[in-house]
Amino acid sequence: MVGGDAGSHSGGMENAPSEPPTNVFIVEDSAAIRERLIGLLGDIEGVTVVGEADTAQAAIEGILRTKPDSVVLDIQLTGGSGLEVLRKIHPLAPEVIFIVLTNHSNPQYRRICTEAGASHFLDKSSEFARVMKIIAGLVGAEQPRLKN
Repeated sequence: MVGGDAGSHSGGMENAPSEPPTNVFIVEDSAAIRERLIGLLGDIEGVTVVGEADTAQAAIEGILRTKPDSVVLDIQLTGGSGLEVLRKIHPLAPEVIFIVLTNHSNPQYRRICTEAGASHFLDKSSEFARVMKIIAGLVGAEQPRLKN
């Protein structure tokens, strides 16, 4: 039996969270940006950062292992591309919401990423803060609610 001892079951609602956490995986080659994203997203109520990677291979393995609800994905990665990750994972897990956050924001990349399964395509230099709003929207909040 999952969830505890049948003899002590009292309905389970007194300790149940109102919503399960929204799990996010971060794929970014810059350690500084990865740490910033982890800090910002980890502070949003209802959001858990379940993993991070800086290479395409580590991202693919980590995403398949952790099964996140959403992935924040850079296009340029160490020794590879975020497009590899998107093309590999999206067919296997189409329910995962991919948010591409990149410095390569030209229309060609936007089209390629969207066709490969990205739900959002953001310019890192001007739309960085939108990541928080998008993720907050996944937990049902119009604005990010910070953890206490």
